[in-house]
Amino acid sequence: MADKILVVEDDEGIAGTLYRGLTFEGYKVNTTYDGVAGLASARDDPPDLVILDWMLPGLDGLEVCRRLRSAGSTPILMLTAKDAVADRVQGLDAGADDYLVKPFAFDELLARLRALLRRAKPSGEVGETLKFADLVLDTGAREVRRGNRKIELTAKEFDLLELFMRHPRQVLTREVIFDRIWGYDFGGESNIIEVYVRYLRQKTETETEPRLLQTVRGYGYVLREE
Repeated sequence: MADKILVVEDDEGIAGTLYRGLTFEGYKVNTTYDGVAGLASARDDPPDLVILDWMLPGLDGLEVCRRLRSAGSTPILMLTAKDAVADRVQGLDAGADDYLVKPFAFDELLARLRALLRRAKPSGEVGETLKFADLVLDTGAREVRRGNRKIELTAKEFDLLELFMRHPRQVLTREVIFDRIWGYDFGGESNIIEVYVRYLRQKTETETEPRLLQTVRGYGYVLREE
């Protein structure tokens, strides 16, 4: 069955290009032109992935992203003309899984879309249960718990935590993390890894739970008990 892509883009030229290109590639595409319509479409016909413009009439893309993320873990690829690192971080903070700056190459958009869909789907293999301290990650069900508490993660957050849990007590460099999780050079100036580590800490730690994801300054990160 074809993956369903929801495009939320107010520029009819870009929206039309995405619709034609993605349909040609075999995807089932639904297009909306403002934030309210995008949210309604996502609610009424849940997509496998959302391509979301930042600058939208009515509700802007950041608010749409936050609401989509609060409702579930559907992968979100954000499109925007804003190319500053601070803007990228703001989009990721809102819950986007990836970020593409306009103008973009359609082949790159396809590659990122495929990567997000691949990470969001079970591999078809028997799932593993990874454990470290009181943190448990089920790769088949893509569920995470700490003690009795269930933790909701986005696709990219889950992949990053799985990487750490497959290499406990091993310091992972920024270069290794970029390669394994993003599969491309996001840019040496980017703090995307710091952003996602912060996400994981916020979700996996409460005031009474000890930190498991440690920073090794100037080198990378490690999953270990203090």
